[in-house]
Amino acid sequence: MKDWVSKASIYHIYALGFCGGEEINSEQVLVKNRIKKVLDWIEHFKTLGVNTILFSPVFESTSHGYDTADYRKLDKRLGTNEDFKVVCKELHKEGFRIILDGVFNHVGRDFFAFKDLQDKKCDSKYKDWFVGVNFSGSSPYQDPFSYEAWEGHYNLVKLNLWNQEVRDYLFGSVKFWIEDFDIDGLRLDVAYCMDQDFLGGLRNFVDTQKQDFWLMGEMIHGDYSRLIKPELLHATTNYECYKGIYSSHNDQNYFEINHSLNRLFGKGGLCENLSLYNFVDNHDVERIGSSLKEKKHLENVYTLLFTMPGVPSIYYGSEWGIEGKKEKGSDKSLRPELDLEVMLEKDQSLVEHIGKLSSIRQKYVSLYKGSYEQVIVRNKQLIFARTLGEEKVYVALNLAETPETLTFQGNSEQPLSNALDEEEELLLAENSQYHIQLKPYSGKILVSSPKEIES
Repeated sequence: MKDWVSKASIYHIYALGFCGGEEINSEQVLVKNRIKKVLDWIEHFKTLGVNTILFSPVFESTSHGYDTADYRKLDKRLGTNEDFKVVCKELHKEGFRIILDGVFNHVGRDFFAFKDLQDKKCDSKYKDWFVGVNFSGSSPYQDPFSYEAWEGHYNLVKLNLWNQEVRDYLFGSVKFWIEDFDIDGLRLDVAYCMDQDFLGGLRNFVDTQKQDFWLMGEMIHGDYSRLIKPELLHATTNYECYKGIYSSHNDQNYFEINHSLNRLFGKGGLCENLSLYNFVDNHDVERIGSSLKEKKHLENVYTLLFTMPGVPSIYYGSEWGIEGKKEKGSDKSLRPELDLEVMLEKDQSLVEHIGKLSSIRQKYVSLYKGSYEQVIVRNKQLIFARTLGEEKVYVALNLAETPETLTFQGNSEQPLSNALDEEEELLLAENSQYHIQLKPYSGKILVSSPKEIES
């Protein structure tokens, strides 16, 4: 894993929603520099302790961003390329890394090559850029040809990623993004259904463009290690633990998330020495504030997110516990425009908690590079350890509405301190056994020394 990524805490922004862009990008829509709004949030990013910004699609599209019309032009609802250059330059100046959403599996119907196909039909030089083009049939949009769409959505035309011209165009777009915006990585949309030969070609290409460039792919089911290889991707999304985190709290059953953590990261686990992108919500799923039955679990949810193996990501606005559900097949409520001044008038306790977690994660190398080991697992309590060398950090969680006392075996007589509450008295061992008390809906991060340990 790239060194900067191992210490990354990511803030995920769905730009068109965050910035308040129009839902449909028609000819009547005017260019407006909305992307600069991100700069007004820099101090908030620092309060949270995040150091990397992930932008969901920012390039010209017809509607939601994933129906790309032009890979080399910022969506006019967000501004111009020059506007985005300024934003990226300022973010880099402030110490942030930048990741963009790479939507390479499909394009929108307004993409130039598809428009040429519509115009020239079988005479189009781009007819082989798309999968399944057949001039003996018609499409649901009444084109005089049929084509393959992504998962039956015919506004998303599947690209022929085996075509060298398509690859050259897409790789050239990535080169453009690196040269003009100095981006540091890509999230590859629907990587789970993309050909590995294409992913390998992209990996080879970006390795020649920027030494520490990061490739993370969207993967929902299956063995994540299938795509995380030296010749493919550096990381994938961790949907298994996303589901396990909220479900464990809702069902009061830490056995579920413990099973996933062991299966993925325990000794001999599928992803024991690999990197995953961890999250508790995003632009495609319900907000954690809605998926949790009890919002008192929010602090434990984020404690778990920031202490489990992998890279933590916060979806914009969820640091205030805002709600958002899929409604009538629409994702609109998951992707709202937010006013920072309004948000800062809300309860900031979860924001402060996440800020503490970010700081703690930066201090202890075992939290971003260490092994994972189950210590205690019960329905309502969980303790696990993260270890690297002589450094060991215990994470203890209680989802019950009542206090709980737990005893666990340590490996020394050294006192432990609670990194989440520096005023708490040191926890002393008795015959290498520690006895801890957990308040309702609370957690502790217990370390052998409060001092910072550099990697």
